[in-house]
Amino acid sequence: MKTVTVESLRSMKQSGERISCLTAYDYSFASLLDRVGVDIIMVGDSLGMVMQGHDSTLPVSLKDMIYHSRCVAQGRSRALQVVDLSFGSYQESPESALRSASRLMSKGGAQVVKLEGGAVMAETVAFLVARGIPVCGHLGLTPQSVHQLSGYRVQGKDDASAATLATDALALEQAGASLIVLEAVPAELARTISESLRIPTIGIGAGVHCDGQVLVLQDMLGLYPRPSPKFSKNFMQGQDGIEAAVQAYVDAVRSGSFPGSEHSF
Repeated sequence: MKTVTVESLRSMKQSGERISCLTAYDYSFASLLDRVGVDIIMVGDSLGMVMQGHDSTLPVSLKDMIYHSRCVAQGRSRALQVVDLSFGSYQESPESALRSASRLMSKGGAQVVKLEGGAVMAETVAFLVARGIPVCGHLGLTPQSVHQLSGYRVQGKDDASAATLATDALALEQAGASLIVLEAVPAELARTISESLRIPTIGIGAGVHCDGQVLVLQDMLGLYPRPSPKFSKNFMQGQDGIEAAVQAYVDAVRSGSFPGSEHSF
């Protein structure tokens, strides 16, 4: 299997080849995901919930992200490693984002940094990209804004908010983002956005028409002790082990059988 890069992801979008992505936070799981053929390993600040037991991603520090990213980097050889910038580590200014992203890459082995926000973050995205740092955007349900959003709710359900999300996606692409995560948005809106962009979209609760899919590993393995979101699926059911479950997920994403309508809005 070839090494995955931001350019090869764009080629996959152009050819209609679906992109598989899962989160990981340690060496062992990163090694397994890489071996099975997951295209993107995402070191998400979701580790605050599934690894640290918090109720949100807000308590996660940049130090936490660097540590877990470094662990994942030890187990990854071909998958692309995308790592979240933690809450408060990038919003102040493009310069603060550069300092944080530089640490994630130099100390944590990140290959792409991910940040939340639309047009308001376009200047920061352009600033990072101009300095050699690939960026993944994140739109829709942005977990770091959970209190502003009044909870983990579907976004873009009315015409005005849908138009804003579409505008935000285009702004991020024009600023130089390499890919965009769309979380918890109506499937048809995600389809419209995906078709309007040259860069790949990675959906989580955004329907089957995104260019790729991501799930939190603990959700798709049925390990998280709290309720999993509607858009997740337990791929351990019917499998004889974790590796088989991850393979089933990759196969389902590539065939387009996941997500189904029951996992979409």
